[in-house]
Amino acid sequence: MNQRVKWSVLLAALATAGSAALAPGVAQADDNPPTIRELLDKCDNGTDVCVFHPDGPPRDSTGESHQVGDSAFNCTQDLQRSTVGWSDTTGESNSVGVSLSAEYGFAEVFKVSIETNYQHTWESSHTETDQTNIDVRPGEVGWVTREAQLQTVSGQYEMHFPDRFHGHYIWYVPFEATGPKPDAPSTKTQHTRQMTDDERSQHCG
Repeated sequence: MNQRVKWSVLLAALATAGSAALAPGVAQADDNPPTIRELLDKCDNGTDVCVFHPDGPPRDSTGESHQVGDSAFNCTQDLQRSTVGWSDTTGESNSVGVSLSAEYGFAEVFKVSIETNYQHTWESSHTETDQTNIDVRPGEVGWVTREAQLQTVSGQYEMHFPDRFHGHYIWYVPFEATGPKPDAPSTKTQHTRQMTDDERSQHCG
């Protein structure tokens, strides 16, 4: 994300000396506020405190249906059972557009928070490999689709700086990430339809 953080989205607070209370950060206003990425790069790399506060437990969802493996064309006069071998990788996405696979900084803080609060592990990538049988009638084409199980976590980072960073000691950074749900089976579906004239010409001669 390369847009500058807007005050309505990214809240800043100023901790005054000798006080534990937080007040809205308006002192030494910065006309050039940092991006979310610039702030997160400072997590455990220039901060006294960097923690992630999730809004709640991971929310389950299902990924988009997409074809895996090759299509199976039946050019014979008999019903054919084809075995489609496939391998498919599900990755992650997040509001910053960077990988959470790193074992340091804001990525590690995020994963530790999820494991500590909800006993869930976070995976940045998961690859599933399998073989699926599909019965294809004469003159038809068959294929397999897969829908991965996903989990989404949203919340905010709380970051304390020893010195003012862009005018503030404390920053709150919103963050959301979606990734593959560990050890969750995906949904596989077999499909068939009549071949088009072009497909019949290309695959059946």
